[in-house]
Amino acid sequence: MSDSVPVIDVSGLRSPDPAARRAVAAQLGAACRGPGFFLVTGHGIPDSTTAGLFGAARALFALPEAAKQAMSIRRSPHNRGYVGLSEEQLDPTKPADRKEAFNVGLEMPPDHPEIRAGVPFRGVNLWPEGRPDLRAAILAHFDAAWALGRLLHRGFALDLGVAEDFFEDKLDRPLATLRLLHYPAGDAGAALGAGEHTDYGCVTVLATDGVAGLQVKRRGGGWEDVPSLPGAFVCNIGDCLMRWTNDLYASTPHRVRAPVAERYSAAFFLDPNPDAVVAVLPGCADAGNPPRYAPVTGAAYLRAKLDETYAHRREGG
Repeated sequence: MSDSVPVIDVSGLRSPDPAARRAVAAQLGAACRGPGFFLVTGHGIPDSTTAGLFGAARALFALPEAAKQAMSIRRSPHNRGYVGLSEEQLDPTKPADRKEAFNVGLEMPPDHPEIRAGVPFRGVNLWPEGRPDLRAAILAHFDAAWALGRLLHRGFALDLGVAEDFFEDKLDRPLATLRLLHYPAGDAGAALGAGEHTDYGCVTVLATDGVAGLQVKRRGGGWEDVPSLPGAFVCNIGDCLMRWTNDLYASTPHRVRAPVAERYSAAFFLDPNPDAVVAVLPGCADAGNPPRYAPVTGAAYLRAKLDETYAHRREGG
């Protein structure tokens, strides 16, 4: 398979014509089995929504340090809030990542039944005081990216030979995270913006500001810059969907090199519902290729992945 990152118009997944939907599904399946990355057009997300998101990101990361630390991820057991510069190390063999981040999960009121019941990773988001405009812009993109992620899964289902709506009831209360990212400019010798890693979830929907930096690892070795296409989103397969497909779909290592100019991006990570059972799909295993993974719930899977990355979680802080 080619290592090049294809551009896929996914508008056909909304077509009433089954053949049109299958045609897009075949393109998605080829990308998921090959490079593991693809650019999405025809997604239906207005440019104004993306512009509002990046405006909110710039304003949020420009807040005083004390205001950002008041929203620290260390204050939340639910993977939400602010992550300071160099607090994260995705590649343990390299220096800490040269970036800061802000995580938002599914918005719920404090008295939501799932929060009261102690459902894993269900909690309130941490927002900057006095800035409802930032909250509104960020949540508008969260909802739009969530809808796109569910649409993509209809295509994956068609390609994998299961019911077209197979994933729908597993992604309607997701453990999804929208992560705003800010990478300061650095020279060629600077630490990586983000070390080599694969994503945890099912699919990632990434919005970028056009500044280069994201690189994908080629199957044959070496690194390839992921192109930026105005109006398109970069999507890639995560470890959870690879697990669901028994490694038929590829979760590809990638990294962010030190950008030559200040860089902003926003990654929407679509993880399944906390009680969704992630088990190898019947069509992805047989006598000659038995399941490589035991069934696991979405919450247990995400907890294990996060504990590998965040020291403060391992330390119980």
